[in-house]
Amino acid sequence: MIDVSEVVKLHELTVVRWHTEPVDNPYQGVWELICEQHSYNFQLWHQEDIARSPTASDTEIAEVKRQIDRLNQARNDYIEKIDDWITQEVERRGISPLPEARLNTETAGSAIDRLSIMALRLYHYLEQLERDDVDAAHRQKVEQRIALCRQQKHDLSQSLQHLLDGIADGAFLHKTYRQMKMYNDPSLNPYLYRQQAITK
Repeated sequence: MIDVSEVVKLHELTVVRWHTEPVDNPYQGVWELICEQHSYNFQLWHQEDIARSPTASDTEIAEVKRQIDRLNQARNDYIEKIDDWITQEVERRGISPLPEARLNTETAGSAIDRLSIMALRLYHYLEQLERDDVDAAHRQKVEQRIALCRQQKHDLSQSLQHLLDGIADGAFLHKTYRQMKMYNDPSLNPYLYRQQAITK
C-alpha cells in the first residue's frame, strides 16, 4: 500500500533540498499528499523559531502566530487527506477487515506526520554538530539526542509499516479521524463569534 522506507526517504531528501531551494512538490498520487503535508511541518518549524526570537516585535509575533495557525490547520487537513487516500485504496482493492481486526491508537496519516517532524528534528540536530561556537558537552548532548531520535524513527517506521501491512491484510481497521479544530472556525471560536456579534 505504502512503503514506509520511501516515506522516510521523501522526508529526508526534501528537508535537505528545501533548506537551499524553494519548497516544491514534484510528486503525484499519495506521494504528493505526503510531500504537501511534510511541507507544512517544514514551514511550521521555521515559523516557531521566529516566534521564539527575543528580538521579535509584538507585530511580528502576531503575524507569525497567524501563520502558525494557518499552517497547523493545513498540516492537519493533509493528515486527513492521507488517511482518506488509504480509505479509498482499501475500497479500491476490495479489502474487508477480518472479524478480529483491531483499531490502532493513531492513524497511518498521524504516524506519517510524526515521521515528518522527526526528519526535521534530526536535520536540525545534525546542524548543531557543525557549529564552531559550542563546547564538547554541547556536542555530547546533541549526539545522544541524535541517537535517540534515530532509534525512535526506526521504531516508528517499523510500527507504521506493520500497521499499513495489517490494513492491507484486513488485520487492522482503518478510519479517518477528523481533527475538527475549533479555533479557526468563526462560528465555534467564542472570541470570534462574540466579536462578530459586537460589530453588527
